[in-house]
Amino acid sequence: MVYEVNLDLDAAIAEDYRAWLGPHTREILALPGFLEARIHTQLDPPAEPGRVRLSVRYRLDRLESLDAYLRDHAPRMRADAVTRFGDRFSATRRVLRED
Repeated sequence: MVYEVNLDLDAAIAEDYRAWLGPHTREILALPGFLEARIHTQLDPPAEPGRVRLSVRYRLDRLESLDAYLRDHAPRMRADAVTRFGDRFSATRRVLRED
């Protein structure tokens, strides 16, 4: 199972966001069921001028682990990003099943 978070950042905060994203990702990986995380820079389609696009893909053992994260941890962790970066980024999410 893959939990994908796609980020669109104001280029002016990209360096600070990346610095925050490393510890944030490690915090998520410490939770039960999270096995791996990879951070990618999106190349195609390219970001708009003045923007940076990132994609974080988390691999999980099962859907119940993701449900527990979304219920017990995601609200606090998402609020931290909003407190730090305000409206200078947006995030969309997808859940994928490996066939």
